[in-house]
Amino acid sequence: MASFDVVVLGGGTGGYVAALRGAQLGLRVALVEKDKVGGTCLHRGCIPTKTYLRSAELLHTLQQGAAFGLRHEGVTLDFSAVIARKERVVDTLHRGVQGLLKRSGVTVFHGTGTLVPPSIFSPAGMVAVAMADGREEMLEPEKVIIATGSRPRTLGLPIDGIHTLTSDEALALKSLPRSVIIVGGGAVGIEWASLLADFGAAVTLVESMPRILAAEDEEISAEVARQLARRQVTILTGAAVLPETVQVEDGGLSLQVRVEEEAQHLRAEALLVAVGREPVTQGLGLENRERVTFGPGGFIQVDGFGRTGDRAIYAIGDVAGGGLAHVAARQGIIAMEHIAGLAPLPFDPRQVPRCVYGRPEVASVGYTEAEARGLGRDVKVGKFPFRAVGKALVHGDGEGFAKIVADAQTGDLLGVHMVGPDVTNLISEAGLAMLLNGSAWELGQLIRPHPSLSEVLGEAALAVEGRALHF
Repeated sequence: MASFDVVVLGGGTGGYVAALRGAQLGLRVALVEKDKVGGTCLHRGCIPTKTYLRSAELLHTLQQGAAFGLRHEGVTLDFSAVIARKERVVDTLHRGVQGLLKRSGVTVFHGTGTLVPPSIFSPAGMVAVAMADGREEMLEPEKVIIATGSRPRTLGLPIDGIHTLTSDEALALKSLPRSVIIVGGGAVGIEWASLLADFGAAVTLVESMPRILAAEDEEISAEVARQLARRQVTILTGAAVLPETVQVEDGGLSLQVRVEEEAQHLRAEALLVAVGREPVTQGLGLENRERVTFGPGGFIQVDGFGRTGDRAIYAIGDVAGGGLAHVAARQGIIAMEHIAGLAPLPFDPRQVPRCVYGRPEVASVGYTEAEARGLGRDVKVGKFPFRAVGKALVHGDGEGFAKIVADAQTGDLLGVHMVGPDVTNLISEAGLAMLLNGSAWELGQLIRPHPSLSEVLGEAALAVEGRALHF
């Protein structure tokens, strides 16, 4: 039996970052992971998907070469090479995470951890680890951080990995389908719609809400829908999939969706289900910890420091409703610092940047205009288009815009929303401004290099007071 200050269950982004921070603080940390450290984001999510998106972006750019004065004989997609590059990137990062954990002195157990009830001999309880090699290890922690992540929801459909897929199975495909129905118009659905369309597939996007990217500002989602439609992506909103109608046929599948009480028949080679994720909480022994409670969707309920109702147990990331890798990482740092007796700021969801890495890119932080008005705030809005930004035209993409929502009385930033080239990098400037309680006026005073895409934010900030100069 080994004793630790903290045992982290799950080696994904939140878990391994928490473990590294704990080691920095001098804590004795154990990390339990049944698969590979790096988790979903590294192996089945963020990183491999973004390598595909980068290949799709380059393919599109090369196909537009004549507009840049570049003549070529033609560009074709070698999907096997795309896969090979993806695997190289993932392997490099995986080895990097392994090295970081080793150098930091984190003890890694490759197996499945289960909470054992507290006893007079172990007030915090034990963690039993069923090791991959068949052995069992007993760990005695002072605190436990649950970071077991999530899995894709399936709508109750059987997933065969050939015709019916989640994002996990889609990343394992060795060849691309010529036509795809994507169920779900959130970030995952939009990114797959974008890359598959660039790779030459016919894409139909089915969303049950009245609009795609329903969590984003309405003007942003409308712009994304417009650009995807122009790329021949068929978008059905307010559409309910009828799971019982899904039939796998020779060479594909068919299904029905209900749009305004009218059934529509769809057929494609593959169906990709991208309707969100559910927390992985089964088999953890949480039934032994009655003070750990669950909220809507089965997510573990926590406070701003990651504490559950059981003060020996913290939870972070997807299992606690985090939903994003950078959320999990920040929550892991906060939890470990809190355990170490520091005074970290509690997690603030309003400070979280949200990004969609398709074409066009989408990035936002803070409240949408509708959310701010719904909270009773009197707001001013400033917008500025990329087509009036010199670097965007040099870049070859002048579509999209930046939108700033500010308090009408104080000028404080309430939300920043962007759609267009490289906005997933530009959003960090807005995030910093909001972290520092900045105002639209202050954002407009920052001197930005010219030409640069970042000028779109400066002009949008000026537009809040009707002072934009270049449009």
